[in-house]
Amino acid sequence: MKLLRSLDHLPTELLRGAVSIGNFDGVHRGHARIVERLIAKAREVNGPAVVFTFDPHPVRLLRPEAAPPPLTWTERKAELLVELGVDSMIAFPTDEALLALEAEEFFRDIVREKLDARAMVEGPNFHFGRGRRGDIASLTDLCRQADIALEIVEPLMCGERYVSSSRVRECVAAGEVRQAADMLTRPYRIRGLVTHGARRGSQIGFPTANIDAVDTLTPADGVYACRAIVDKRTWPAAVNIGPNPTFAENARKIEAHLLDFSGSLYGQPLEVEFLQRLRGVQAFDSVEQLKKQLADDIETTRGVAS
Repeated sequence: MKLLRSLDHLPTELLRGAVSIGNFDGVHRGHARIVERLIAKAREVNGPAVVFTFDPHPVRLLRPEAAPPPLTWTERKAELLVELGVDSMIAFPTDEALLALEAEEFFRDIVREKLDARAMVEGPNFHFGRGRRGDIASLTDLCRQADIALEIVEPLMCGERYVSSSRVRECVAAGEVRQAADMLTRPYRIRGLVTHGARRGSQIGFPTANIDAVDTLTPADGVYACRAIVDKRTWPAAVNIGPNPTFAENARKIEAHLLDFSGSLYGQPLEVEFLQRLRGVQAFDSVEQLKKQLADDIETTRGVAS
């Protein structure tokens, strides 16, 4: 699997295949359905299965105040797509020149000339080109004229609503990480850098790693059963997001207690996969009450994450 960030000098093995264009934020089960058909189309045309996405999301340039927080960072998105069988993901740098391309120009310059696509797979709400003026109807006409096979994949239902990045984002923002996982191909994950904290956890026997510089959506305040990933090793982790009212600390923090881990994590990158929300943030009448609750949280986490 190749993660590329340019269309210049593409390897020949990535040309003349099946292409799907979109943001693929979160890589949810609806995306997995598109990828399944993309791979099938790639086999039909005897070429690669290629996902073309944007970095950053176009709305971050067009309307930054309205840009939603992302669900995945670029490298993670590529990892998830390779698990589904994609041959390459192109994370094309979004700039004013790209956003200025009319739909016909985008199709000609990128789909036909740069990728030399033989097939395309998209969802019914696909839009492309300047001002999102290109839609499925215009894409159908362009593909017909260029003799490019086009398949439209219907959205996936989960309950009474369609699976979408927006719906996943709603669940994560509300702390409903199990519901989010039902729609994702993998449990929701964040990444950050371990920084120094107040060392409250160590003082009461529950040392934590303070995670900073998180570049994706952070779940709602609460305590979660998670898995922490350090140097490609996985540890069960009880994670607290929010303030620490027992010690009158109001700053919102992300603190992870890695079960059975010893050593220093300071300065290291740390990824956290959210499995289940255990409870909300609460103030305890004493440190002893807090310690008892933390012990219960850890035992629950061990059962969920092990």
